[in-house]
Amino acid sequence: MARGVSIHIGLNTVDPDKYGGWDGKLIACENDARDMQQLAHQAGFEEQTTLLSAEATVENVNAALRSAAKVVTAGDILLFTYSGHGGQVPDINGPEDEPDRLDETMCLFDREYIDDELHRELEAFAEGVRILALLDCCHSGTGLKVRQLLTPEAMGEQFQTTDPARIETTSRLMPLAQQADLYQRDKKLYDAIQRDLGVKDTRDLGATALLISACQDNQLAADGLRNGLFTATLLQVWNGGKFKGGYKAFHREILKQMPATQSPNFFVTGRTDNRFLRQRPFTP
Repeated sequence: MARGVSIHIGLNTVDPDKYGGWDGKLIACENDARDMQQLAHQAGFEEQTTLLSAEATVENVNAALRSAAKVVTAGDILLFTYSGHGGQVPDINGPEDEPDRLDETMCLFDREYIDDELHRELEAFAEGVRILALLDCCHSGTGLKVRQLLTPEAMGEQFQTTDPARIETTSRLMPLAQQADLYQRDKKLYDAIQRDLGVKDTRDLGATALLISACQDNQLAADGLRNGLFTATLLQVWNGGKFKGGYKAFHREILKQMPATQSPNFFVTGRTDNRFLRQRPFTP
């Protein structure tokens, strides 16, 4: 019987000492992590790790991923969920003919976690492992790859406001000014991380990684009072396990119930595994 391991990350706050005084306060991210952990438990996942706010450090997230990589084998599944702020840093290890690219980050408690770092950890999973990633954060459309810049104009159109405070308190976007300031402050750190990872390897993962994200690359993900909008909709569609279709149908039903300003994406990378995509969601 296949084995299911899940990792759930939810941050209602980050360490202001590491983020230039910004605490990244959100409302529903810890609830998202707890609710997804409960879903995984009910779906038959044998092992769950939940990291909330101060627990969700780079060291702890990497340790959870590396621990999972040691125990799952071909045919097993890893469920990885993240709810929190999304950010970006300049991409310095991409192809030379594509300047001005940006890497997406997840705002973990102690620093931003670059998408290249997540991809490196996924490379450690054995061929034939199924990986399902659910990212409830801004500009997460292809969250296992590089992002496009989300402009202030696009944010204003989406939230029907030009007030940055309004945008920042209703979405899971790390403020653009904060992103720029922190990158300038910690440029050596983030550039060194990317240099250590080397030039991007475009080869497929041995595992199959499916991402269902909260929104497209150029959109924002809304926070909420109980759950983020994406997570709340996903849970409603899942309906306590009554949903019977495959992953593509699951994504379509979530998409139908979301506003046009926030359109969850369906993104696959790694080894081709159509059987995985046809399975009922969260099948160990």
